Amino acid sequence: MNYLSPAMIDSLFSAQKAFFATRATADVGFRKQSLERLKDAVVNNKEALYSALAEDLGKPKEIVDLAEIGAVLHEIDFALAHLDEWVKPVSVPSPEIIAPSECYVVQEPFGVTYIIGPFNYPVNLTLTPLIGAIIGGNTCIIKPSETTPETSAVIEKIIGEAFAPEYVTVVQGGRDENSHLLSLPFDFIFFTGSPNVGKVVMQAAAKHLTPVVLELGGKCPLIVLPDADLDQTVDQLMFGKFINSGQTCIAPDYLYVHHSVKDSLLERLVERVKSDLPEVNSTGKLVTERQVQRLASLLEVTEGQVLVGSQADVSKRALSATVVDGVEWNDPLMSEELFGPILPVLAFENVQTAIDQVNKHHPKPLAVYVFGKNMDVAKGIIDQIQSGDAQVNGVMLHAFSPYLPFGGIGASGMGEYHGHFSYLTFTHKKSVRIVP
Repeated sequence: MNYLSPAMIDSLFSAQKAFFATRATADVGFRKQSLERLKDAVVNNKEALYSALAEDLGKPKEIVDLAEIGAVLHEIDFALAHLDEWVKPVSVPSPEIIAPSECYVVQEPFGVTYIIGPFNYPVNLTLTPLIGAIIGGNTCIIKPSETTPETSAVIEKIIGEAFAPEYVTVVQGGRDENSHLLSLPFDFIFFTGSPNVGKVVMQAAAKHLTPVVLELGGKCPLIVLPDADLDQTVDQLMFGKFINSGQTCIAPDYLYVHHSVKDSLLERLVERVKSDLPEVNSTGKLVTERQVQRLASLLEVTEGQVLVGSQADVSKRALSATVVDGVEWNDPLMSEELFGPILPVLAFENVQTAIDQVNKHHPKPLAVYVFGKNMDVAKGIIDQIQSGDAQVNGVMLHAFSPYLPFGGIGASGMGEYHGHFSYLTFTHKKSVRIVP
């Protein structure tokens, strides 16, 4: 894969500045046509995406259709159906002090935007923000993840088929290319990835006072109450924790279960893991050999008891679905977000103590999940744990709704997108007063 020189990147940036200045992107018809072209290009490259995602991450077609291609197409269709409504100015009253006048609010594009895509859902989490940039009337430079090279190449092909480079383009590369891009005076930056890199992005953006959205992660708890439906809980754990080898920012990172139902729940969970995910590579591929080694080293030093799994195959970039019981808050498995198919298990006796422990040790996660039949208790828990998002008796699927904003808080991120929220995120509210 050929990487562009700094001078070539500068030239692309200048071309996008010039194109934005023509105001071509301000036209709503242009934006909708752009969405249609993106949709056609994604559909035309479906088979290439299947192959690339299988090679990079071991993703089966059904997961690609759900969480990658399908998610993008759904966002495009939703935006096409609603964009005419979203772009209308919003009239507001004129208070007596400024009367007579007509006042309204319009959403104005930022300009040239930069989207930094992640490796874990490289199609969805790169192209869905792009939809926001397009419907907002911006131009965009995209840098896909260098750790999923096959998929990044297909993304570049899709963008090249759909758009002229002065409007939307891809710059491939790693740290050097990203550092150079971040040195440029973009009008808006959208980043999905780790908190550590998010800090680098924010620091670089501060030099130009560039607004940013950071979609990060964190240790998302799944809390199980005594009255939970244990079969439902196991079903959701199997889906949420082990899909994409646990490389999902809103995956349950650890299981926090009431002691009265822990043994029964773990017995069912271990049985399901053994029957449904028996092989070392049953959950797919981790993104790099280094990730396998990192997770395997954590399993070597944990003080918990491995109930199932822990087999690693570095050459296949695989780690078996693993459940570790008897973990405490100071265990190595609880030191940071795992981003892999390992589920540490902690137990609690008192609900308020459980809330306090989550808030103390891993505050403001990207998502919090609670399982139980008493809605008052369940809602009370999610009300007391600050988080980006929350669910009761379910995991992850809130991120598929264009009616819900998706984003973090504190260390799990800032800003939100999806549906109308993408449009609002990629535009600036401009107040207008007209005096007759």
